[in-house]
Amino acid sequence: MRYVTNLPYKTEEEEHVWIPVSDGTRLAARIWRPSSSDEEPVPGLLEYIPYRKRDLTAVRDSMHHPYLAGHGYACVRVDLRGTGESEGVLTDEYLEQEQSDAEDVLEWIAAQPWCNGRNGMMGISWGAFSALQVAARRPASLQAIAIASFTDDRYADDMHYMGGCLLSDNLAEAGTMFAYATLPPDPALVGERWRAMWLERLENSRPWALEWLRHQRRDAYWRHASVCENYQGVQCPVLASSGWADGYSNAVTRLLGNLEVPRKGLIGPWSHKFPHLGEPGPAIGYLQELVRWWDHWLKDADNGAMEGPMLRTWMQESVPPSTSYEERPGRWVSEPSWPSPNISPRVHPLSRHRVGEPGESVEPGEDAELTVQSPLSVGQFAGKWASYNAPPDLPYDQREEDGGSLVFDTETLTERVEILGSPTVELEFSVSEPVAMVAARLSDVAPDGATTRVSYGLLNLTRRESGGDPEVLEPGRRYRATVHLNGVGQAFPPGHRIRLSLSTSYWPLAWPPPKPVLLSVYAGATTLTLPVRPPSEADEMRTRAFEEPEGTPPLETTQLTPIESRWEVKRDLVNYNSALEIVKDRGTSRIEDINLDVGRRAYERYDSVADDFESVRGESAWTMTFARDEWKVRTETRTVLRSTGNEFVLDATLDGYEGDRRVFSRTWNERVPRDHV
Repeated sequence: MRYVTNLPYKTEEEEHVWIPVSDGTRLAARIWRPSSSDEEPVPGLLEYIPYRKRDLTAVRDSMHHPYLAGHGYACVRVDLRGTGESEGVLTDEYLEQEQSDAEDVLEWIAAQPWCNGRNGMMGISWGAFSALQVAARRPASLQAIAIASFTDDRYADDMHYMGGCLLSDNLAEAGTMFAYATLPPDPALVGERWRAMWLERLENSRPWALEWLRHQRRDAYWRHASVCENYQGVQCPVLASSGWADGYSNAVTRLLGNLEVPRKGLIGPWSHKFPHLGEPGPAIGYLQELVRWWDHWLKDADNGAMEGPMLRTWMQESVPPSTSYEERPGRWVSEPSWPSPNISPRVHPLSRHRVGEPGESVEPGEDAELTVQSPLSVGQFAGKWASYNAPPDLPYDQREEDGGSLVFDTETLTERVEILGSPTVELEFSVSEPVAMVAARLSDVAPDGATTRVSYGLLNLTRRESGGDPEVLEPGRRYRATVHLNGVGQAFPPGHRIRLSLSTSYWPLAWPPPKPVLLSVYAGATTLTLPVRPPSEADEMRTRAFEEPEGTPPLETTQLTPIESRWEVKRDLVNYNSALEIVKDRGTSRIEDINLDVGRRAYERYDSVADDFESVRGESAWTMTFARDEWKVRTETRTVLRSTGNEFVLDATLDGYEGDRRVFSRTWNERVPRDHV
């Protein structure tokens, strides 16, 4: 990252500004804008998230917003209602109130004397969700958005459910927000009201996982704010980006294929990061791309921002399996539109443990019924649904996972194969239980046997009819289903093999079904379809090169206690307990300019005993601390999820401390019926 201070506009910062919304609640904002904007108004850029502008995102914000302000924009970073210094309580994600507040904020920005009435929205993750969802409401001043790591489908392609399977990230993210939504505002900004505001949050909060567990099928709860329900609602230009290592790798191409507005897509090798902070690398000059985008759509600059391909993406080269990569080798490729005319579906028939060539007939005896009943250990090397690359959280060598799976390999490749898009498995199957799932993994197998997962997909087989209500399975009856794997750009070199692996569990990435399931796959009637894109020497010549990542210098901080990161798989061969234990402890750091010490520690554990499907258990616990002089506060949250054959069992605690004195404590013990999950 190159840090720059010499920018076209001199800027000024307003650290704390109140923005009133319709019901009288005040939201807290931090604003960076050109000093000349009082006389020469500029467009506004809104980032709207719940992650605390004062402290938790202060370093990242200091690299982005002064940079964009220095290019002639008024950057407004707003904390959602009930977070940071904003008044109120935050009880769930993407509520109607949240989006209504955003419309009020945009109207407020447009009305300021330093704004010319033209606005954009930007962000990653929640901030990108917000921008896309608000764009679909068509507020008058919003003229373009730039979004990273997002979804347009809150049920089918978010961290809650995947193919109708409950993800462990549902618990992990619920634990994150349970912690973030119960933090106090800073008394240096809100004065003595801080304690009353904090207690209001503590009193009115609840474990976020509860609401998400109560909606196990696609219903009105998930359809709300899912832009895929009405793509035509979005009527402003969209710049969309994500990374192949991110859980949100699919939404970029869906937007490109379904929106009708001017749009551009960008997919790198990255985890859940902004492209200029991208890990694995290479990172790119994303902030320069944003300036070009905003200049075109908010300042009418004829700068070629819409020239070139609709989609630019990183075609990844083969790599050995690893839980973390500093860089992913590959090259940028481009597509003029999506779906792309350069990509052809190549249908491979399956036979006994073999992926055949397109058009190849299955020999008699090779179309056998193949069975698998996977142990709960399959999935321990799956990595995280949405990789953050800290601690290392990508999938490891898949050979051990393959030991509990049905495996189908191609012959050794004699020429290079490149795919771009979403592979699919057309599966003919029967099962032994009324509720079952399948995990499909696509891997790159090196000559030495090392196996790198390239993509994967999950399907709750009771939800095999897309968009329909669940339907229990009749044991022994033959069914057909389509399993969609995550989109990817990947090259398979000569000498390697392409592997498809099928398993009946994928714990702890996904919650297992109520009972172990014997899955029968009818190989002769099952196919693997790969989206093949022939290599082209013209790829590198079609587009301009990205610039080096740059931003403004980050806020000064001092690390006071060490950072700890752990991702450990543990097995007890006496009691047959297996566990994945994750520690993300950022230690305590001091934000020097406000003399604030901030500590964050997250702990996750997912364990099971042998193949007892009723023994699975997930835990998410957070400790958050803030201290300045005599002011010391701490929140501790813990959520534990277990299940029986019929219900989910959730236990949670929330404790708030001033100094060493506990000032609030609450416990929840809840049960939620399983709905074909």
